[in-house]
Amino acid sequence: MHSFRYTDGSLMCEGVDLESLAAEVGTPAYVYSSETIRNNYRRLDAALAPLGDRMICYAMKANSNLSVLNLLAKEGAGFDIVSGGELFRVLKAGGRADRCTFAGVGKTAAEIDYALRQGIYSFNIESEEELERINEVAGKAGLVAPIAVRVNPDVDAPTHKYISTGKSKNKFGIGLDRAAEVYARAASLPNLRIRGLQTHIGSQILKAPPFAEAVRKLTPLVLELKAKHGLEFFSVGGGVGIVYRGALASGDVAWWTGSGEETAERITPEEYASEVIGPLKELGLRILFEPGRFIVGNAGVLLTTVLYRKETPTKKFVVVDAGMNDLIRPALYEGHHEIEPLRQPENTATEKVDVVGPVCESGDFFAQDREVPPLAPGDRIALMSAGAYGFVMSSTYNARPLLPEVLVEGTKSTVVRARQTWEDLIRGEVVPS
Repeated sequence: MHSFRYTDGSLMCEGVDLESLAAEVGTPAYVYSSETIRNNYRRLDAALAPLGDRMICYAMKANSNLSVLNLLAKEGAGFDIVSGGELFRVLKAGGRADRCTFAGVGKTAAEIDYALRQGIYSFNIESEEELERINEVAGKAGLVAPIAVRVNPDVDAPTHKYISTGKSKNKFGIGLDRAAEVYARAASLPNLRIRGLQTHIGSQILKAPPFAEAVRKLTPLVLELKAKHGLEFFSVGGGVGIVYRGALASGDVAWWTGSGEETAERITPEEYASEVIGPLKELGLRILFEPGRFIVGNAGVLLTTVLYRKETPTKKFVVVDAGMNDLIRPALYEGHHEIEPLRQPENTATEKVDVVGPVCESGDFFAQDREVPPLAPGDRIALMSAGAYGFVMSSTYNARPLLPEVLVEGTKSTVVRARQTWEDLIRGEVVPS
C-alpha cells in the first residue's frame, strides 16, 4: 500500500531515485509519495461506498504539510482538526471549514470564535464545561454553534497506552452512561445546535472487531438521540493501523526475508468496512470517518546519512545525522521503523546494531539491537513509514533546524518545505538591553 520499491538496485519513491534526491536536497529530509496518499484515500472511500452519505475527514495532526492537505482537498476529503492553527492551514491549502470537524479537549475561546466565523461543520465536545464555553462564545458572536458530543464507549482497543483513547480512564470524551444527560443539557443552551455524535477508540488498531464493538455499543444511544434531537451524523473516528514491520513495496516483508523480523497483522480497508458498514447503514445517518495515519503513514520516509560507527564491548552503534527531534516515535511510543539502504545490498548479510542520532539524550535512537545490513559512514538509509507523526512532532531541540519536506509526483520531486537555517532558529528572539 505504498510506492517505495527497489528498482535496479536503487530505492525509489514512485519514479524518483532516493539516493539522487538525498544528494540534491541533503539529509536528513522527509519525502512523501503523492500516489500513495491518493491511493490510500481512494481505496478507503471505495470500501465505504455502500454507505452512501459519508465524509472522510483526514486527521491532519498526522501530517499537516500544505501540499498534503491540498492533495487531499482535491480528492474531496474533509478534515479532522484539533486547533485553530490546523483550521488556518486547511483554509490556506484550499480546504473548506464546512468540511472540518474540530476535536480536542482544550479549545480556547479564540479558537472557538475563529472556527465559528469560518463556518466549521461541527465541534466535537469533550466535556460539559466546553459546552458552556462554546455556547457563551457563540452567543457573543451572534452565531449558533454546531456540536457533536464525543462519547467514550469504554472499548479496549489493543494499542499502545499513549494512543488508546476509548477507555473510561482516558482524558477524552463523555462516558456512555452520562451522554444522554449531556445531550439534554446541550439542547437547553440557546446558541448550540446538536448535529451529531462522535467517538474514537484509539490509534494504530490492527484488528476490525473493536471498531464494530464501539458501533454496537453506541447504536442504541444514536437512535435515541436521532429521535429526540434530530441527529444528522455519526462519526466513528479513525484509528485504522498501518504496517510498520516488514513493509516494503507491495510485498509483505522487507528485503531481508530470512532475518526473522516480525511481520505484524494488517487490517485492510475492505476488512474494516465489512465490519462496520452493516450496523452503520441501519442508522440512516451521514457517517463520518477520521483516518490520519492510514492515509499518510506509509506514504513517507525519513532519509538520513550514516556519520560514524562506534563499538563497545557489548554494543555496536551506527550514528546517523537524523535525531529524535526529527522523528520522536521510537523514543516516545517505542515505535518501529524499518531501515532500508538507498542502495540495495547485494546479499542478505546483517549485523545487530543500535541506530542512533546525534541528540544529547540516551533516548535518541531509531532501532536497538536491530539486524540491519552492514552500514558504513556515508551510506544513506530510509526510515520507512515515517509519513505520520514524523515531521509534525519534530522540534528544534539541541538547536537543530527543522527538516525539509519533499513531495514526489511521478518522476518529479518538489521541496514543499525548505530546510530551516540557523538564522531561522533565532528569528523572533531578542536579548533585552
